[in-house]
Amino acid sequence: MPAGPLAVETPDAAAPPRRRRKTRRRPRVRGPSFNRLIPNILTMLGLCAGLTGMRFALEERFGDAAVALLIAACIDGLDGRIARLLRGTSRFGAEFDSLSDFLCFGVAPGFVLYLWALRDAGRYGYLPCIMFTVCMALRLARFNASLDDTEKPKYASNFFTGVPAPAGAGLAMFPLFLGLEARKLGWEGVYALTRLPLLPAVTLSGTAFLLVSTLPVWSFKNFKVPAAYVLPLMLGTGAYAMILVADPWGALAAAGIIYIALLPLSRRSFHRLKAEAQNLQAEDESPEPPRA
Repeated sequence: MPAGPLAVETPDAAAPPRRRRKTRRRPRVRGPSFNRLIPNILTMLGLCAGLTGMRFALEERFGDAAVALLIAACIDGLDGRIARLLRGTSRFGAEFDSLSDFLCFGVAPGFVLYLWALRDAGRYGYLPCIMFTVCMALRLARFNASLDDTEKPKYASNFFTGVPAPAGAGLAMFPLFLGLEARKLGWEGVYALTRLPLLPAVTLSGTAFLLVSTLPVWSFKNFKVPAAYVLPLMLGTGAYAMILVADPWGALAAAGIIYIALLPLSRRSFHRLKAEAQNLQAEDESPEPPRA
């Protein structure tokens, strides 16, 4: 019988205690952040642009092939800077970038120029293409080996040893740029000259020599512009961009000529900085005169 209205029911001692439900935590995703993947994604897009340029050359769409290689060069100029900006530099990214540069700027230009003119040169038409590609591989290997060199003087960091890969590809494709501009203007004689094997063979061989040379070339990475030249430089860059949009082939051909003209100035600047550094080092090492 119940003990009364004030009786309290006691829990059954035999009943098991209730367990709290444990909330499952989501597993933590392990891997690199998306910021570190952005430079590698850009490098992959540049590699795809180089392969697309080779495909356009097989279809004899040489203008589209030149545009694809130009896009690859623009991406190559951005991925490294974006990697340093996002702190996403890695050894994998550096190696991937070198492999992409080899295909886009070492294989594709010779392939395009072979289909443009050199395949009509007989059995030796592929020799300038091989020379250019081999020299590009040597140039990239030398650049990768120099990354671990910590004993380089400070002034040498403003210069490349030999012409860099994107600039070398642009110089090698000068006959293609000139031929497309001549066809646009109706200069049939100049256009026929660029389709002869001689001019592409000369540009490929000459650029191959510049790639493996020890010529100091401005890198423009730590290049400081005097304050008086900032405004003219910005106006000149804007004017060249407008010319590039209005007349791309003529602007690219002119850029190759201007780049070649700047190489002696770059060499003179390097030797001047080297002489100044040696003079400062000699002054620091010279013994002080004895005091009276």
